[in-house]
Amino acid sequence: MSNIVRNPLRDLNTLQERFNQLLNQPFGPFNAFSPEQALTASSFMPAVDIYEDQHNITLTAELPGVEEKDLDIRVENGVLTLSGERRMEHEENKENFHRVERSFGRFTRSFTLPPTVETDNVRANFDNGVLKILLAKREEAKPKQIQIQVGKPVAKAGRAA
Repeated sequence: MSNIVRNPLRDLNTLQERFNQLLNQPFGPFNAFSPEQALTASSFMPAVDIYEDQHNITLTAELPGVEEKDLDIRVENGVLTLSGERRMEHEENKENFHRVERSFGRFTRSFTLPPTVETDNVRANFDNGVLKILLAKREEAKPKQIQIQVGKPVAKAGRAA
């Protein structure tokens, strides 16, 4: 199975942001209308599933509230980069908000592709807030079925001189 590598520095930054949020909210969800609680949402980071079959590696990202025009998908030097922005639906006066928990803002996710991916044959489909990216595997990376012959001796493989 091929591996797609996560960016560990981005994971560390996300962990640090979550830890800072925890320290800034000492009473947690029980103090819903606390003046210390920020009325702004944290940055948006879409959830991604990655799986593979014998022909493709498929990346599926949940992007609710993101429009196709706000997405950018690139493959460069063996790295797949998905970036975009989820915008706030209505620009309303924030004085009316008691709490904003949904995340908005720009996001970037990068994945190092294995050498078995054919980077010239990448397809993407976006439907109902779900982005599906199909990364075709190279022919030499696909499993080969070996035909079994009955009753015939196996010919020896030639040796390179």
